[in-house]
Amino acid sequence: MKKVLLFPLLALLAACQSQVVTPSLPVWQSPDGRDSAELGVIRDLRSGEQLSPAQLLDQLAVAPRVIVGEQHDNPDHHALELWLARALAERRPSGSVLLEMLNPDQQNAVTAAQSSAAKGDAPSDLIGALHWQPGWDWSQYGPLVTWLVKQPAPLLASNLDRIEIMEIYRSKPELQGAASTAVSVRDALLQDIRDAHCGLLPDSQLPAMLAVQQQRDRRLAERFKAAPEPSLLIAGGFHARRDLGVPLHLQDLDAVQGLKVVLLAEIGRAVEPAQADFVWYTPAQPPTDYCAQMRGKQ
Repeated sequence: MKKVLLFPLLALLAACQSQVVTPSLPVWQSPDGRDSAELGVIRDLRSGEQLSPAQLLDQLAVAPRVIVGEQHDNPDHHALELWLARALAERRPSGSVLLEMLNPDQQNAVTAAQSSAAKGDAPSDLIGALHWQPGWDWSQYGPLVTWLVKQPAPLLASNLDRIEIMEIYRSKPELQGAASTAVSVRDALLQDIRDAHCGLLPDSQLPAMLAVQQQRDRRLAERFKAAPEPSLLIAGGFHARRDLGVPLHLQDLDAVQGLKVVLLAEIGRAVEPAQADFVWYTPAQPPTDYCAQMRGKQ
């Protein structure tokens, strides 16, 4: 008789555990694109299907590795990253979270801050405790990083230290791997470097800049491969792209299996199936003519 009662009870418990409540989405902050039909749309780029946030989470929760690509200056992207990190942690135990915004020389400080937080004594000055770099706007990254420091999953640095970047710039080390060194990949990255510098960068500097970009992607991939699973990597959109960034390096490292890539994209930006598995459209920041600013400084 006990066995007859036990099975329905276990089935009921399992059903309850599987019904995870999806947290409320953050309120949009960016001003442009509020009237677009694409606002808030999550699209499976393989099938073209539109997904709900819960459906996206269901797919990401079973992936051993997830990359989320952001636009660094969009507050909605940072809010969605915090939402994704929290919602995924509710669906499965988190193995690790990696940030492009953390360098190896910060890792000891990050680990110490997490250890203190675990004892109920989180640092009051987290910016100082983490040796946070001023190039990453704390007003944007602070809420996510503050939450991650208080979690049991290790928060890991995944970028290059400045001294490493300087050495790569000087020596331009040869990259190994067929996927990441394809001519089409390197040509596309070179064009992006030209565009990012508004055509003002001398051609003589392009090989060094390309080496830094690709060695940064390789480091991100190496850290990602070595991190405890399931792991979440948050990085800039170009680093996240399947056709140009970290996924190609994971392929060269034989670690791309099971990877899922989500690009957070502003309304009006075209995202192709070759670039990611999913795109999530957000409002946009007002356009800024950075090239005019750069030319004005010459």
